[in-house]
Amino acid sequence: MNKSTSQQIKLGVFIVIGSVLLIIALYFIGNRQHLFTKNITIYAVFENVNGLQLGNNVRYSGINVGTVSKIEMNDSAKIIVEMNVEEKTGKFIRKDAIATIGSDGLVGSMVINILPGKLRLSNVVSGDTINSYSRIGADDMLSTLNVTNENAALLTADLLKITNKILEGKGALGLLITDSTLTRDIRQTITKLRETTESTSSSLKKVNYILSKIDMKKSPAGILLSDTLSGNQVATIIENLDNSSQDINKVTENLQQLILEIKNGEGALNYITKDKTLVKDLDSTIYNIKESSIKLNENMEALKHNFLFRGYFKKLERQKNREEKRNK
Repeated sequence: MNKSTSQQIKLGVFIVIGSVLLIIALYFIGNRQHLFTKNITIYAVFENVNGLQLGNNVRYSGINVGTVSKIEMNDSAKIIVEMNVEEKTGKFIRKDAIATIGSDGLVGSMVINILPGKLRLSNVVSGDTINSYSRIGADDMLSTLNVTNENAALLTADLLKITNKILEGKGALGLLITDSTLTRDIRQTITKLRETTESTSSSLKKVNYILSKIDMKKSPAGILLSDTLSGNQVATIIENLDNSSQDINKVTENLQQLILEIKNGEGALNYITKDKTLVKDLDSTIYNIKESSIKLNENMEALKHNFLFRGYFKKLERQKNREEKRNK
């Protein structure tokens, strides 16, 4: 009898303790799944949920605020995710919030992260659908890495072929590496280029030194460089010199043509210079004209002293004096 009583007591204690533990476990599970809180229902539409399951957590700014209550696919192959979110947290979630799917750690279960929006919109209410953003999944990354590895293998094979050709001395680069003469020529060319560059740099320094010594306000060079009016005048002078040069060329051509005609026996000048008789006649004529002029002057002087013409010449002299006085 005592045994049965003690066994019953132990059984009762075990049942009580088990019930308490079960209630505590149910409480924690329900509290974790937000079964004992007042919730609102919001939705998000994804193209790929990346293994999201019912009961996974919903986080807002890194804080667990709800769970995934339903996942279904609509007619357009979009996946609609239903989320139960605590009502007290819903007042912080705006209508422009964005839902994304991520993993809880490196190998943890999938969770929905709700990111706050930047616009100052109203709070979400039960039944609202918020925007979503699908991140690249692990499978997509592995597929991309696989393609990248294949491309890298092909690139490595091509580089190996190119390297072998270079080592064999094929192609311009291989010839450059294996041909010592060509390498020496290139080195000499580079040396010449360096010398040319140094010479050019030195010349530029000299030009800069000369320009720094020019007084832009007083020196002629400075005035020509800075004064547009002087520059225009210089340009006009150069243009006039060019025109004068062209005119001089024309005159020179005419003189050359005239000299050529004289040499060929053409024209009056050639006739005058080569006909000796005509030259003598011209000298004689000029001499006679000079003698006649002297005699004419003597006759006029004699007429001035003649009493018949003396009055006429005095009259002319008086008129000349009156005109000189008027001009004064």
